Amino acid sequence: MWGPIPTFFCSINSPRRGVKQELQDVVVKGLDSAGYDLVEIKTGGTKSRMLIEVRIDRRDGSAVTLDDCTTASRAIEALLDEPGSDLVPRSYELQVSSPGERPLRSPGDWRRFVGRWANILSPEYGGRFEARIKEVGEDDVVVVLDDRKKTERRIPLAAVKEARLAFHL
Repeated sequence: MWGPIPTFFCSINSPRRGVKQELQDVVVKGLDSAGYDLVEIKTGGTKSRMLIEVRIDRRDGSAVTLDDCTTASRAIEALLDEPGSDLVPRSYELQVSSPGERPLRSPGDWRRFVGRWANILSPEYGGRFEARIKEVGEDDVVVVLDDRKKTERRIPLAAVKEARLAFHL
């Protein structure tokens, strides 16, 4: 009566799938040459005007300045604008900034900020709370909760759903 049902195919492994990783590799190369670390990269915008947002950190742990952002931006742009590079459209916008409330993703991030305060989300270990990072093992972190008893809590890093540095004045 109606005939065969139409079938549509969608390729998950499209050629553009690796573009974000290629872009991240180029950004990391540019930042490395300028002496900075990549904290986060986000892309957006349109096909004709891509937006690339890059959050950087200084390797010495001091605050990122406007001059740092300018230096990092120029290093990244030099690679993106190389002749023959078609990774991004000719008309793109690059925004480089400090990490702000820096995300903590790897054990190295946690170790780097021992002694600092973090905003932690761990549904298994009390939901969302702020605590001071006391020590970091291979698979877990010890935090001190901000209460009169200075309660310590050992949390497996795998149980931390999200964590960012918190700022205390």
